[in-house]
Amino acid sequence: MELGIYSFGELTEETAPGAAGSIHGRFQQILELGRLADQGGLDIISLGEHHRPDFSMSAPEVVLAAIAATTTRLRVSSGVTVLSSQDPVRVFQQFATLDNVSNGRAEIFAGRGAFIESFPLFGYDLADYDDLFDEKLRLLVQLREESTVTWSGRFRAPLRDAPIVPRPVQPTLPIWVAIGGTPASAVRAGMLGLPMIMGFFAGPHQFVSRVDLYRRAAESAGHDPAALRLGVSGHMYIGKSSQKARDEFFPYYERYLRAAFPASGFPREAYDAWIAQSLPVGSPQQVIDAIMLRVELLEIDRFLGQIDVGNLPWSMTMDSLELYMTEVAPVLRRETARSAKIVDADVAAS
Repeated sequence: MELGIYSFGELTEETAPGAAGSIHGRFQQILELGRLADQGGLDIISLGEHHRPDFSMSAPEVVLAAIAATTTRLRVSSGVTVLSSQDPVRVFQQFATLDNVSNGRAEIFAGRGAFIESFPLFGYDLADYDDLFDEKLRLLVQLREESTVTWSGRFRAPLRDAPIVPRPVQPTLPIWVAIGGTPASAVRAGMLGLPMIMGFFAGPHQFVSRVDLYRRAAESAGHDPAALRLGVSGHMYIGKSSQKARDEFFPYYERYLRAAFPASGFPREAYDAWIAQSLPVGSPQQVIDAIMLRVELLEIDRFLGQIDVGNLPWSMTMDSLELYMTEVAPVLRRETARSAKIVDADVAAS
């Protein structure tokens, strides 16, 4: 079981005490998150791409390179690369470079993007939203597999025996498909045989059907089901006790989600309902239970928690991260290792 953290580097107008109020300050916090995650034994940090004033990172690969320079084992990934509005050749070059800088620790999480500001910014038509992603994802995979590429499509100039450099350190640079629940996205990931990471907050039950679609699509395309990898990402906050964690996190979470609920804000009743549906907010045991539910229902082998959602006061982020690394992660690794041994024993006996 791989465990990690991710950040979008949010900036909020109502800055909480101890929270970053500038892009420079936010970057310093994110660099510190990477160093601490590496020291604390986490497996991966993922940084998201946005192009709007309430988020700090339009070029996460640059920040990831800075993290790679001060860490030794932590994998470094986008989360996500909005591939629909980027050039796949440039994306591959950036992450192949990052892979060399990090001694083989780079990954790409490719997604269509939950926000749409990058499309007009880079001159793309939203009417081509899905077609752009499909074409560019297939090209990105081809760039990974071939060092000299010939290709043609609708949305970029053709390639004719083009050398694609640099090449990564890893024999196969990991490319994950990030989905938010769209069935077609799960099918596409399966057909390409790519690992899939699912982003959601509460209610993993709704993704059981997506995982089934993914596995069936992969099998129909001739991919080995045993080689498929699945991950989950989502908001997370850990406190020493369940009620205290709920109460202290809610004001910041409500502020973060206010844009999604402009009429009423995000009511406490909805927040409590999300926690009841396994939003990973609460005591260490409560968060362990929420993540284990995802393991049991979806058979994931990677979980990433958004550790600083809402640009929390830095002390809250640090306390939550410490509990994640010292009390949650060891139990999750132990429990998932035990489950894997039981499965292996059952397979051997059959």
